[in-house]
Amino acid sequence: MGSKTKKILFVCFLLICFIFINNSSIFVSKSGRPYLLAHRGLAQTFPMEGLTADTNTAAIIYEPEHPYLENTIASMQAAFAAGADIVELDIQLTKDGQFAVFHDWLLDYRTNGSGAVREYTLKELKQLDIGYGYTADNGRTYPFRGKGVGLMPALEEVLAAFPEQELLLHLKSEDKEAGEKLADYLSTLPTDRLKLLSVYGADGPIAVLQERLPDLRVMSKATMKRALLSYLLIGWTGYIPRSLRNTQLHLPINYACFLWGWPHRFVQRMDTVNTRIIIVNGSGKWSEGFDTKEDLQKLPKDYSGGIWTNRIDIIAPFFKDK
Repeated sequence: MGSKTKKILFVCFLLICFIFINNSSIFVSKSGRPYLLAHRGLAQTFPMEGLTADTNTAAIIYEPEHPYLENTIASMQAAFAAGADIVELDIQLTKDGQFAVFHDWLLDYRTNGSGAVREYTLKELKQLDIGYGYTADNGRTYPFRGKGVGLMPALEEVLAAFPEQELLLHLKSEDKEAGEKLADYLSTLPTDRLKLLSVYGADGPIAVLQERLPDLRVMSKATMKRALLSYLLIGWTGYIPRSLRNTQLHLPINYACFLWGWPHRFVQRMDTVNTRIIIVNGSGKWSEGFDTKEDLQKLPKDYSGGIWTNRIDIIAPFFKDK
């Protein structure tokens, strides 16, 4: 073996050692518990198998174990009381330019109304029964029918009800106009309140928010793609690309292990640049959450990032003593 070959091998050895040490979690102090994100507050859940974009999930709920309906102030109160650190909620632009808190773009599945949310004023939406369509037995009974009248809140009401809590807003629109309207509204909030909010959604409206409110933590498929591709290319050096700063990452547990420094070094790096990590279960396609004790076994030991759950009431007690 020639001296030139030996030098190349030595340099390669040093590079491998650097990459290992620089990205190993062995040397990272592990402290603190994960922060828990309650998806849509404390909500009714349903099986994830066989879901499509058109599935009426209100018609396939499990037998109810609690009285709460998703995206209501009561469900959010219950989630925070159970131990949530942050609550996720869905917002839709209404006919009169306000933001209603509701998941589906159509009213037909969950309510006694019909048509798109955007075709109604906020006042009209508040007259609907948002529990109307829920059934756990193929339509034989409707346990929440008549109990959801007037429970669809406005975003403004939610912010007033939780002035000091962290909230993740899912903007359910692909129109830039929705981004403009939301930016207009959020711009009126005090800086301290804005720091407790994050927003995710489609590329167009999120790009508007990112431009108009650069200090707001936002996420879309485009921001995720830019951030993760750039990190995969140069993250091994320890440098954190600009696209990965002051943002939000929803990482499927099935793929997170491919990130440089995963888990503890990566979480530590993101903390230093005001980027929130939320781990979702499985491939992350249908908002799968860590909803059982068995699900939690998939998490890395001593993991201290964010956890997405649809059953905060079940998951939070496992972290009370941490």
